[in-house]
Amino acid sequence: MSEHDQQHPQHEQLPQQREHEHDGGHDHPVFDRAYWEDRYGAPGRAWSGRPNAALVAEASALTPGHALDVGSGEGGDALWLASWGWRVTGVDISQNALDKAAASAREREDVDPEQLSWQQADLTTWSPTRASFDLVTAHFMHLPPADRERLFPALAEGVAPGGTLLIVGHDADALPGGAGRHGDPGMLFTVDEVVGRLSFDAWQVEVAEVRPRDMTGPDGDVWHVADVVVRATRRAD
Repeated sequence: MSEHDQQHPQHEQLPQQREHEHDGGHDHPVFDRAYWEDRYGAPGRAWSGRPNAALVAEASALTPGHALDVGSGEGGDALWLASWGWRVTGVDISQNALDKAAASAREREDVDPEQLSWQQADLTTWSPTRASFDLVTAHFMHLPPADRERLFPALAEGVAPGGTLLIVGHDADALPGGAGRHGDPGMLFTVDEVVGRLSFDAWQVEVAEVRPRDMTGPDGDVWHVADVVVRATRRAD
């Protein structure tokens, strides 16, 4: 998922979870498929359609191949990759989001829709085919620890030898200032958590840092946030 210039919601692929009470008994929504289908089913775009800044910074110099955009939403990142010559598979829990992404691809003059394919899947249980992608990118996939423990290694397994893994998310160490905005702090992660799931024998870590930035919300409010950015290259077998 992605947040740059309101491209995607804050938690693109939250796991299915029950409503719970805190902060004075207020119910929090259930972020399941029905939630996202309803959100993306509204007329118009939910977000700007611009690519994430970290994707542009980290992928511009890569040689185009086959990319997997995890939590692709309305397709801002996938369409940007396609405009740079990538073949892209976008995966999201919401079919409505994928339908909007496909429609945007048909409207863009700089994108061949045949370069893109779209797949609906719940990323708490789905995994890519092993060693199938030259780039696997996941932006703001905020999941509980148990789901991250399964998903992050699964995404890494999807990268072909010589390919790139790019994981970006809000920095858990930036709390408590952002705790209210991001809900459960356990949904966020750190650089060390991501890097710790990559074997030194299999991966060369190219970037592992926290990048501060300002984010503008749908109502125009500006928040100071910090993003985990990890880019790694799978070593040749």
